[in-house]
Amino acid sequence: MEGEADIVVGSCSKPCGPLEEYCIPDYILKPDCQQVMVNHAPSCPVVVFINSRSGGQLGSSLIKAYRELLNEAQVFDLSEEAPDKVLHRLYVNLERLKMEGDILAVQIWRRLRLIVAGGDGTASWLLGVVSDLKLAHPPPVATVPLGTGNNLPFSFGWGKKNPSTDQEAVKSFLGLVKHAKEINIDSWHIILRMRVPKEGPCDPIAPLELPHSLHAFHRVSSGDSMNMEGYHTFRGGFWNYFSMGMDAEVSYAFHSERKRNPEKFRNQLTNQGTYAKLGLKQGWFCASLSQPSSRNLAQLAKVKVMKRPGSQWEELQVHHSIRSIVCLNLPSFSGGLNPWGVPGTRRAADREFTAPFVDDGLIEVVGFRDAWHGLVLLAPNGHGTRIAQAHRVRFEFHKGAADHTFMRVDGEPWKQPLPKDDDTVVVEISHLRQVTMLANEPCRSKSVNDLSLPSPAHDSHGDDKDAAEEDEDEWEDGRRKFGAADTFKLPDEIDIAHLS
Repeated sequence: MEGEADIVVGSCSKPCGPLEEYCIPDYILKPDCQQVMVNHAPSCPVVVFINSRSGGQLGSSLIKAYRELLNEAQVFDLSEEAPDKVLHRLYVNLERLKMEGDILAVQIWRRLRLIVAGGDGTASWLLGVVSDLKLAHPPPVATVPLGTGNNLPFSFGWGKKNPSTDQEAVKSFLGLVKHAKEINIDSWHIILRMRVPKEGPCDPIAPLELPHSLHAFHRVSSGDSMNMEGYHTFRGGFWNYFSMGMDAEVSYAFHSERKRNPEKFRNQLTNQGTYAKLGLKQGWFCASLSQPSSRNLAQLAKVKVMKRPGSQWEELQVHHSIRSIVCLNLPSFSGGLNPWGVPGTRRAADREFTAPFVDDGLIEVVGFRDAWHGLVLLAPNGHGTRIAQAHRVRFEFHKGAADHTFMRVDGEPWKQPLPKDDDTVVVEISHLRQVTMLANEPCRSKSVNDLSLPSPAHDSHGDDKDAAEEDEDEWEDGRRKFGAADTFKLPDEIDIAHLS
């Protein structure tokens, strides 16, 4: 139907000028607006969501620039209106107009693309809304880096530095969105369940607000299929990673400090520096010396995996020195580092490891001993301790091992109290469905269906990677020092303040 008519019904609240190819008429966005004639349907209609609280003052400036270039009604401040209400209203109106034979509505429905500007938590929030709506033709999403880590934008080629907010920069970004390719990514469901404690609360404790990706971490209702009598059950989802342990504790300290002193967190570089300082203060760089062994993950919980759909649960042997576990979906963590790396051919075959794909239904499980261990990611072929690739992951907490732990999803941390009288606290991660992202070049995320990717058997660096894996055990007892590799060099684009 795209070629059926040049003249279509519509109106804009103001002339769209050179950006009419992105502009959506009022009556598509507002059901009570009167239809009028317009000359052409937009070739790349966009709806823009911006978190005005992200990036210091940048969020508000970005809203102003987009509203000057587009129809004001298609640019939304997430601090004023939630994306689920916006998209529900828009798609109900589009369906009504399509049933009435409106050609413009059909074309916008087909071509619509979403833009979200904010931190990783904001982007995950919008992705969760799109997923939950279960649309027949869901719109692909482009992410603008406007946070501290910006792992989601970096994974899909949109960069990790906060953007310029002038009109020319916005026009340039819209041009990239118009020509961006679509790539599917897996989404992951997370359940946290615990027996009702005999005394004291066990609800998650947030430093600012609980993660949107965990649906504000409300307990499921009594009629929910996941509810179990005698238990508290929380549910949600994530797109990039779930982590537990020391890295989440540092992140929690950062968010708590930002809540107490928001005026000190208006600059990306300052935020990253503060994050690194808190990592030192919390002992994340010297965890083996400053933290008791009870903080090790093996002392807190059993880790089980289901490697393929329908297979049996297997308990993993997690090394006693591991202080943090990351379940990673995308190849970007802690400001753009890839903890999984690319497994060498020989060791990969032995342990059934593959390169990470964002749409293969598998999640990568990686361990870290401390932040110094994390810095190995900067070395050639560097990676964390590869533990497993799995379709489902399950954490079962030991009785009385600790009174709390720290967790986070997609950059949003919380403090999780643990009951002292029972070992029934369970966190389970399972594959849910897929959503569509927009990818710009260079895109770090790879699809399992991308035939242009070289197979591991033809990887010219396979021997080097195998050697790197064989050397990994040297980290076990802390014998290897950071930077010991002859070829080690900090990449120019890497800021050490990213690391946690």
